[in-house]
Amino acid sequence: MSIENLKNALPDFAKDTRLNLSSLASDETFTAQQKYGLLVACAIASRNDTVRAELIEEAAPHLSAEALSAAKAAAVIMAQNNVYYRFVHLASNAQYKTMPAKLRMNVIGKPGVDKLDFELWSLAVSAINGCGMCIDAHEDILRKGGLGADQVQAAIRYAAIIQSAAVALEAGAA
Repeated sequence: MSIENLKNALPDFAKDTRLNLSSLASDETFTAQQKYGLLVACAIASRNDTVRAELIEEAAPHLSAEALSAAKAAAVIMAQNNVYYRFVHLASNAQYKTMPAKLRMNVIGKPGVDKLDFELWSLAVSAINGCGMCIDAHEDILRKGGLGADQVQAAIRYAAIIQSAAVALEAGAA
């Protein structure tokens, strides 16, 4: 039970994060693929070795090889796109909004899993990485695809809790 390992690794001052991780373990908002893909994508985006290892271990038995690869791909492609589109959004020079990105993003069109699942994972990673332009784009696709505001909000809750665990581990090591 890797969520348990992660909870046990958290310092005492992160009690709220520990409790929130427990809520993720029992959450039934999503399909198994959506839930465990969220754990993987957000864990990778947290950039914390312990969080990544424990949550991938938790998720792997519940995901096909294709879904595990797609969740990893969501974290990787959003690492690229969030930097680029956050710059485009924040730059004062509007010219950048008219320029082609010239970045390969083929995985977004053919992620190897249900498109909405990939978009859900991409949304959560974009929230961790702080890209408002990407958040809006993924949220729009999800809502048009039939996901409700409660599911969108729950995905962001996953991202927040997983990021909190990563920060707690870093703070505890200091």
